[in-house]
Amino acid sequence: MANVAPLQPEPAPIVACTISRDVQNFDILIEDMETELGETWGDLSFDDALRFFGQPDAATLEFVAVAVDAADEADLEQIGAIVAAARDKGIKVILVAGQISPGALHRLLRMGAEDFVPYPLPDGALHDAIDRLRRAAPPGGPMAATEQEAASPTFKPKGDRDGVVLPVHGLAGGTGATTFVTNLAWELATISKTEPPRVCVLDFDFQFGSVSTYLDLPRREAIFEVLSDTAALDSESFVQAMVSFNDKVHVFTAPPDMLPLDFVGPDDMNRILSIAQANFDYVIIDMPKTIVAWTETVLAQAHVYFALIELDMRSAQNTLRLVRALKAEDLPHEKLRFALNRAPRFTDLSGKGRAKRLAESLSIDIELMLPDGGRQVTQANDHGLPLAESAAKNPLRREIQKLAKSLHDLNRAVEAGRK
Repeated sequence: MANVAPLQPEPAPIVACTISRDVQNFDILIEDMETELGETWGDLSFDDALRFFGQPDAATLEFVAVAVDAADEADLEQIGAIVAAARDKGIKVILVAGQISPGALHRLLRMGAEDFVPYPLPDGALHDAIDRLRRAAPPGGPMAATEQEAASPTFKPKGDRDGVVLPVHGLAGGTGATTFVTNLAWELATISKTEPPRVCVLDFDFQFGSVSTYLDLPRREAIFEVLSDTAALDSESFVQAMVSFNDKVHVFTAPPDMLPLDFVGPDDMNRILSIAQANFDYVIIDMPKTIVAWTETVLAQAHVYFALIELDMRSAQNTLRLVRALKAEDLPHEKLRFALNRAPRFTDLSGKGRAKRLAESLSIDIELMLPDGGRQVTQANDHGLPLAESAAKNPLRREIQKLAKSLHDLNRAVEAGRK
């Protein structure tokens, strides 16, 4: 009987590649690729990538992770050609960027990269990016239809308003800033049946903003276009980039893909805020937790700057850092209005005592006590509805409703005084 060589299983096809000047400079990326893909990924240099795209093995690629850092900015033309060639082959591109300028990042994203993750990679960032690519609808598919069908604002911008700017800044994770933003916007927009004010929400958390999620709205590509070139921005293009919730709250969502927070500068932010103020009565801003160069711009424009905290040590420490930083730079810290979320109930004397000691130790006034809305808040956010529409008697909703009324009454009094 003839000897038969043992059958060798065929190697699994390569479904992804990293492309970089030297992948050893991105060791975290190597670990995450191995975790996500096992042995079904490869590595290419910039010089080899274009040649590989022309080979039969490239037909099995789902995506490539193009990794760049500051040393690669001199080779943007070559890297851009790789991104464009991958796009033309139907291969999706994740841009892994460490310490490159916003201009360079903008250029590469414009050339066709579908997603962006910063380097060093945050925990789970690559997994989430791959998951987004695999769930993304094809061109012209359901996702595209949803964006096209999303309601745009129906009013014609005339630049005839002088809006009140109300930024909201969560000083720690999970303090409920976005919940506060969406519900305050809805309460202001529905405060009058005869003369409702015009309200917009600006989601300036360019990486993890979730206003669109809490109001069940799509994120438009036009947002990226606006942020990319604010010098060409006018009222018409700004308003058309928005989506409307029930034709009452108009939302400038976070962009579809993650962007670095310094993608825009103070001058860009000034232009956006000026146009928003000129076309809306109330401009409510969901701020990122990180302090960036344009935070000062927003603070300067703000009428009231809400800072949300909780009754815990992380909120206390972050409050202390923020106030100290503003005072050191001689910035208007007096605009801060501290709101305690999940505040103690009226009968919780111990909790109220802790809140008083917290305020005294930080030398601040806690001017707004927001009660714990419980599971109804999470359910409303998951369903993309304000509390007024899903749990009108919720204690948190009632407190935000009272705040909206006091803000609106004060604004009308100021306007009457001017006349």
